[in-house]
Amino acid sequence: MGKAKILIVEDDANINNMVCEALTKNGYECTQSFSGTEGLLNFNAGSFDLAILDLMMPGMTGEELTAKIRETSKIPIIITSAKSELDSRVNLLSTGADDYLVKPFDVKELIVRVEVQLRHVNEGAGASAGGDEKLTFKDMELDKSTFEVKVKGQEIQLTRQEYKILELFMLHPTKVFSKQDIFEYAWDEYYIGEDKTINVHISNIRTKIKKITDDEYIDTVWGIGFRLAKQ
Repeated sequence: MGKAKILIVEDDANINNMVCEALTKNGYECTQSFSGTEGLLNFNAGSFDLAILDLMMPGMTGEELTAKIRETSKIPIIITSAKSELDSRVNLLSTGADDYLVKPFDVKELIVRVEVQLRHVNEGAGASAGGDEKLTFKDMELDKSTFEVKVKGQEIQLTRQEYKILELFMLHPTKVFSKQDIFEYAWDEYYIGEDKTINVHISNIRTKIKKITDDEYIDTVWGIGFRLAKQ
């Protein structure tokens, strides 16, 4: 397997060069972009394994670029921003980003987060190599070989965390999962009580399913967590 290719989109040249240098030293191949518009052009022209996007940029914001990338790709996206408010992080995670790092950040932490996101991708690819990897529940089918989820034959577009949440539920269709269970499985990080993050992702999954069917697929178990709806 060759070097992982990373798209860096950051308008601050010092930060951009620092990130690129650190990633290159750690064996990654980087493409630098200094505006959201340039980032989109580079993304469309190349093939990347992960993207690191600044939030506030000329031409196109990180949030807008995330939406554009998500139209055609499920690669991990890490957002960097000086905004530290929980609502900002939740909104970005719910619209397609996979991780969020507050500026100023330690480049060593960024490297670790990059490694975690790429490990998730590789583990998923490894798991899908072992034969039939389709999970079903009611009229929903989750295909671990393609990372696709379909309801009544129609694919629903999910973020990485939304996909992992459904995967967890469908692997254990009768189990009730706490928010800690869900967070640690989907994010592969220790849970620090970010209830709103889980609630937003569950709400987004429900909304996407409701566009296809009125059937309930996820039950809230008050005081405990969530599970697949009883059939």
